[in-house]
Amino acid sequence: MIEGLNPYPEYKESGQAWLGVVPAHWSLLPNRALFDEVKDRDHPEEEMLSVTITRGIVRQKALLENSSKKDSSNTNKFAYKLIYPGDIAYNKMRAWQGALGASSLRGIISPAYVVMRPRKKANARYYHYLYRTALFAKEAERWSYGITSDMWSLRPEHFKVIGSVLPPPDEQLAIVRFLNHANRKIDGFIRAKRKLIGLLNEQKQAIIHRAVTRGLDPNAKLKPSGIPWLGEIPEHWEVLRGKYVGRLFSTPSISDNELSESRQGNTMYLKVSDLVGADASLKLTQSRLYVKRKSGRDEAPRPFLVFPKRGGAIFTNRVAIVESNCFLDPNLMGWQISGRFNPHYVALLLKTRTLADLADVSSVPQINNHHISPLQFPAPPIVEQLAIVAWLDRGLNPLTTAIARTEREIALMQEYRTCLTADIVTGKLDVREAAAKLPEEKPEEVEEAGAEDPEEEPELEDLEG
Repeated sequence: MIEGLNPYPEYKESGQAWLGVVPAHWSLLPNRALFDEVKDRDHPEEEMLSVTITRGIVRQKALLENSSKKDSSNTNKFAYKLIYPGDIAYNKMRAWQGALGASSLRGIISPAYVVMRPRKKANARYYHYLYRTALFAKEAERWSYGITSDMWSLRPEHFKVIGSVLPPPDEQLAIVRFLNHANRKIDGFIRAKRKLIGLLNEQKQAIIHRAVTRGLDPNAKLKPSGIPWLGEIPEHWEVLRGKYVGRLFSTPSISDNELSESRQGNTMYLKVSDLVGADASLKLTQSRLYVKRKSGRDEAPRPFLVFPKRGGAIFTNRVAIVESNCFLDPNLMGWQISGRFNPHYVALLLKTRTLADLADVSSVPQINNHHISPLQFPAPPIVEQLAIVAWLDRGLNPLTTAIARTEREIALMQEYRTCLTADIVTGKLDVREAAAKLPEEKPEEVEEAGAEDPEEEPELEDLEG
């Protein structure tokens, strides 16, 4: 993709640390010379939009679909700002995290967002790419003010004094065209890899289901389990209700001022996002929040299972085993497993079906003891549970390795996208000749370009702003 791309023949110092050297013929201007702030209000009938970190500006209803989040916007929307296609908007509180983008939509956004309209020579899509780089995010952070990171704000008057580049209009178009094309190629690669991961996980789930519901002996005599979703089970297995499997619990509420981003000396705080997605993994991602040191009696008993207890996440397979001290977000439920069961066996069993399916809570998206206690679970002898867990641990290794390798390929391609975009929009690579050789873009391709990782789960913190 970068074959034939070379640096520009001549550079100059930009005077901006975040830009470094830029092509000698590019202009350097403060943002106040490139954009006008727009405050067009009194349009409550327009569609609600949101500015997100992962996708730029999107329809708010697209974020709410299949999500536990609710529309937190004000009923009275007369103060909301109208934004047109080609305008740039950013979330004042999250600009330093990348919550910024050019809009391809008309609608209204939160009064907490800032709308900037590019002047004649500024191409909105070019600045969409430029301002969504890590380079600009760092510069936005430098100009943001607040007592803590959660309160940092990039005010319009400070955005306007940030220095930016202004390539000639034809070069802006060439850059946008090339990056649109590159993003489509990269997105196609990522979609194919994610499809492969889905197929590998389906195979993994099938192996798990067979082992945890039928055991390891293919010649074992079977009997009806009396559980519709389970069917027949080995004759010597029991069936026990959920109340005998373990004890459900939650941890005391944690206030925002008790949370810290520092791991040093603090206790892990788990959120739904810390649970790996709907695959066959039982692992956690690295928690990003910690509770300032508290008494051990407040922490969750170990080891235990954790899963979402309310909202759309209960319809996923997000189940993990926790063996460290931690506190739980109110949207998570802990399950301390009794000695009659092995926690890893129960977790694998839950991976074969979602708790929401088992408990039939489609009308009330919440899991509690009322749903769990009457559920029936297969109960092999504990020695057999341990053998099943050990067999799966060994047998699933090739699939787990293949999934991890594919995920790494996706991560590397995402890193490549990040570096390529930054090098092109800041003039480190000249794409004029390459862009001229590309086929003409279709209107729908232009509209879709630039929305990084369209299948990635969206950020939902910005629904209201």
